[in-house]
Amino acid sequence: MIDKSKRREERVKTALPVAMEGATGITSDVSASGVFFETEAATFTVGSSIRFTVELDSPRGKMLLNCSGRVVRTETRDSKLGVAVKITSSKMELET
Repeated sequence: MIDKSKRREERVKTALPVAMEGATGITSDVSASGVFFETEAATFTVGSSIRFTVELDSPRGKMLLNCSGRVVRTETRDSKLGVAVKITSSKMELET
């Protein structure tokens, strides 16, 4: 069980599309330093590097948050895999 009192940033519950190489998913919560998403892909292991993109809607149009990070936790949820990622770098761009 995760000790939520040790989290540095507030988490926001939200369902946003996530795309990564060969897989897609949906976030369940996001913070400035991490994200938790569910996917049907079972190819993530704790400690591995990951690159992914989160889609956001804005008044200017669809924004893409391109992220790199490290998988810190995985858990099975029904037929899906829950993946917790610590974001190590990110860049926001307007989808063209």
